[in-house]
Parts: sequence; C-alpha cells; structure tokens
Amino acid sequence: MYTPTDGESPDSRQLAIYGQLVHDLLSQTDPKNWIDDLWSIYTGYTVFEKGAGYNPRGSEIFMTFRELVFFFQKVEKMKV
Repeated sequence: MYTPTDGESPDSRQLAIYGQLVHDLLSQTDPKNWIDDLWSIYTGYTVFEKGAGYNPRGSEIFMTFRELVFFFQKVEKMKV
C-alpha cells in the first residue's frame, strides 16, 4: 500500500497511487491471461452486437479494447 511522504508533490502522489492500482491489477494474473480474457470479452461483445444492432460507439469501444491489449502487451514485454 502506498504511504505518502512529507513534501511530496501532488503529482508524485497521484502517480504513486496509479502505480499501486496498476500493480494490484497486474498481480492478479499475468499479462498473457489478461490479453486472452480481453479477447474473450470483446468476442462476446461483438457477437452480442450483431444481434442487438448498430452501436454508434462501436469504433470507440474497439479503440478502448485495442489500447488495453496494447497496454498488456507492453507489460508482457517488460517482464521478459
């Protein structure tokens, strides 16, 4: 858990908190599993969307998915 120190800037504190949240998230499972799970979630979403009809946010949702996959790929490379 993050503990702030005296004289630490608000930006540093915020970055440390984000870092702790990311660390907690990544400690749940390895990046490869996150990527596989994201593909499963997105595949299920696209199957649902075909039946549900047009979603005007479809491209935004894909971009979010893509950025999450890229993030976990970068993390995976860092662990090598």
